Amino acid sequence: MIRIITDSAADLTPQEQAQPGVMVVPMAITFEDGSSIEDDGQMTKDEFFRRLATDSKLPRTSQPSPAAFIDAYTEAELAGDEAIVITVGQKLSGTFQCATMAANDVDTAIYVIDSETATQGEAVLVREALRLRDTGLSAAQIADALELFKKRIRIVAVVDSLKHLQKGGRVPAAVAIVGGALGIKPVIGLYESTVKLVGKGRGRPGALVALFKQLDEMGGIDTNYPCTVLYSDDKAVAAPVHHYLTQNLKLEGVRTCQIGATIGTHVGPRAAGIVFVTKATV
Repeated sequence: MIRIITDSAADLTPQEQAQPGVMVVPMAITFEDGSSIEDDGQMTKDEFFRRLATDSKLPRTSQPSPAAFIDAYTEAELAGDEAIVITVGQKLSGTFQCATMAANDVDTAIYVIDSETATQGEAVLVREALRLRDTGLSAAQIADALELFKKRIRIVAVVDSLKHLQKGGRVPAAVAIVGGALGIKPVIGLYESTVKLVGKGRGRPGALVALFKQLDEMGGIDTNYPCTVLYSDDKAVAAPVHHYLTQNLKLEGVRTCQIGATIGTHVGPRAAGIVFVTKATV
């Protein structure tokens, strides 16, 4: 079997984690009081966002240790399996480096893919790996296909402010100031492992209009791959996004997923967005 290993930043559902050969290596979260948890579901997403709202300092997120990946690889090796490893974007975390270092300590074939994205964008890559595995491709063939496919994954989202992203070092202070003008809601994009300010609007309605425009500006939606609506702490803010995709664009199979703690730390409350795959260029 070809194993599909990822990190908890992918926010896989319990059903996805239970699929044969899928393994999730948890990242760690440390709160301002020094307490730490692994991002493995022991704290629910809603509990995390309540804690985020009350703590005065942002939690720190930490990549898994190389030892955690070695354990996963050794298990695959003992079973005679190869492994595809899909990590959160390496400009966002050191997870890719840890996974790559660990691969040097085992004899089985390990293919480490930098997803260049996170949360449900990373999950899209995991699902594509599973689909390709089911077609009978080899691990090397799957890895080659994923390296091309990942370039088409986009995340675009409205956030309440860029404060959390700035504090977490994901956007420069100058960008945070531009995106944080009075009454202005920023629209961010995540692709090529970088968080970018791609638009803004007056109030949430204006920002949603700017968000929807980005769907075409980023390359259009490939309807062969269902979109995912993202939200952080408040599912209600995702409702108009879901409505636009299903009622205005008439898209089918749209799923709604909550952002987990690893990425939720950086986007903060009342975030809502879309994960989609762009149309293939000829």
